[in-house]
Amino acid sequence: MKVLVTGGAGFIGSHLVDEALEEGYDVVTIDNLNNGKLENLNKDAKFYKVDIVDIDNLSLVFEKEKPDYVIHLAAQISLRESLKNPIYDAEQNILGSINILECCRKFNVKKVVYASSAAVYGFPKYLPVDEKHPINPFSPYGVSKHTVEHYLQYYHENFEIGYIILRYSNVYGERQDPLGEAGVIAIFIDKLKKGERPIIFGDGEQTRDFVYAKDVVEANLLALEKETENKVFNISTNTETSVNELFKKIKEIMNSNINPIYKNPIKEVRNIRLDNSLAEKELNWKPKVELNEGLKKIAKEE
Repeated sequence: MKVLVTGGAGFIGSHLVDEALEEGYDVVTIDNLNNGKLENLNKDAKFYKVDIVDIDNLSLVFEKEKPDYVIHLAAQISLRESLKNPIYDAEQNILGSINILECCRKFNVKKVVYASSAAVYGFPKYLPVDEKHPINPFSPYGVSKHTVEHYLQYYHENFEIGYIILRYSNVYGERQDPLGEAGVIAIFIDKLKKGERPIIFGDGEQTRDFVYAKDVVEANLLALEKETENKVFNISTNTETSVNELFKKIKEIMNSNINPIYKNPIKEVRNIRLDNSLAEKELNWKPKVELNEGLKKIAKEE
């Protein structure tokens, strides 16, 4: 079976390509290399430098490769960037995704696994947040991610393209760019390695649900392989960790005596934890890597 991975040279995508090849898939990947890096990409995967907003060249790849499945990761992924430039966010995340779905329609792709986000929920009304929680994004990023979920439903109902939507909590792991993709764990580790003080906005007691990238990869591959279709699953650890607690863990692992700088709070979700019980029940997925173990793995990464 042939799977096309969009964003395959990126942080999560490159791990996914590695694992899909390991499991025997014929893997094709596209990436515009704005965030992705060629050095991340497995040489056994066929690679095309294509932007998903470029429908002509995208169509040529689909026509030539005729993938059975698509795992769609390519996106503008920064919530804060979406606030600054909502037009670019919409171009990449909505129009680019429609281009992908149009290619899936034209070239008879069986199933799409789509990387969505906890950002679609907005400010939680209760914890843990399950898949039935009201959708109320407060950022263009959350709006664009949820918009594509509706398009997936449309293409399924009208063109019988199967889909699974995975709403990720805060993903971290090796290859995460502390500048380009700006995950807080990558930023903290990078700052401490450089002997610099990281910034924490607000009091640091805001909480997040951190999930390890290779656990996310496993969820994607299970979503491809399982008969369960046309569903939404939270992919998370169902665990809250405060930013202060996170920094303390990283500081101890790296044997650092550097302290953070606290600055005025920004508008963001105060506390979030995603209920992952549906993924455990229907995808037979659960996270394997506990936060301390994951932090140790990436803190030692060179």
